[in-house]
Amino acid sequence: MSKENTVEILFNNIDESTELLKDSLELSYLEALIETGENFFEGEILQEEINDLQQEKLMKTIQQYNETTKDNESIRRAFQLAILKGMKQGVQTNHEMTPDGIAFIVSYLVGKFTDGKKDLKILDPAIGTGNLLLTILNASKDKFTDSVGIDVDDVLVRIAFVVGNLLGHEIELFNQDSLAPLFVDPVDLVVCDLPIGFYPNDERAKAYTLKAKEGMSFAHHLFIEQSMNYLKSGGFFIGLVPNHLFTSEQSQALQNYINETGVIQGLIQLPLSAFKDERHQKSILIIRKNAENMKKPKHALLVDFPKLTNMKAVEDIMLQMNSWFKENLQ
Repeated sequence: MSKENTVEILFNNIDESTELLKDSLELSYLEALIETGENFFEGEILQEEINDLQQEKLMKTIQQYNETTKDNESIRRAFQLAILKGMKQGVQTNHEMTPDGIAFIVSYLVGKFTDGKKDLKILDPAIGTGNLLLTILNASKDKFTDSVGIDVDDVLVRIAFVVGNLLGHEIELFNQDSLAPLFVDPVDLVVCDLPIGFYPNDERAKAYTLKAKEGMSFAHHLFIEQSMNYLKSGGFFIGLVPNHLFTSEQSQALQNYINETGVIQGLIQLPLSAFKDERHQKSILIIRKNAENMKKPKHALLVDFPKLTNMKAVEDIMLQMNSWFKENLQ
């Protein structure tokens, strides 16, 4: 059976169970998806209000799911399809899932910047449904011994929890404002699809160097500062940032802050085709936090990534990036 067929079969099991729970419990699709994930993980129906006929149907989906030969990527992609279906009901832009193609590029970068290292701790301070972090963990071959995810949206955190369980990844999750003080020890790596826009809590923003001198502060600026606060010396920040990050108002303060606390390792502009709206187009920013005797790259990795469907152009870019890693990483 091909991987595509496996994903389709798994999605059908997940979707059938979710639709049944959605209707019988009067939940949103995403809330019912959480219930489905918990049932699949436990191998039983946990909802006491379900009648016998509904239980029989739900158990059939669990059995089919269990009997399907699958790997972690198939499970992740099947749940991703279900999450996307649920999100079509309408979610805020900042709550949209990181697209697979972009998540794979970030995962590749994580692999390169942590090559040869192990027993690492990784943090995603805007984990959402967990697609970015789970893609990285699926590809990391047990490189990360500690994983932490934070999000202010409790439904998204619960989705990340159930999918992470089904994939066998232990992730410590916090449902809180990521710009409040965190109960997290310093980490080796921060990955994040940054929430873009203004941060509504002016009082809390005052604790940050990158607070606006007047008016509201940019949340994405504060997230970068918060990420640097919880990085170990020499640790890496790899984040999805708006293309206008270094040209918008308040950008000079951001540049000064980055120059004082770390070194920009790279900036990768992603293809417009990867985004529904060019106003939401992003790049990948890589910063390394300052450390004693840290080797600085001869020059930053600057890449204009081609359309992901143009395989020849993608291969050429990957070769160029591999050459940069050989020349610049210690």
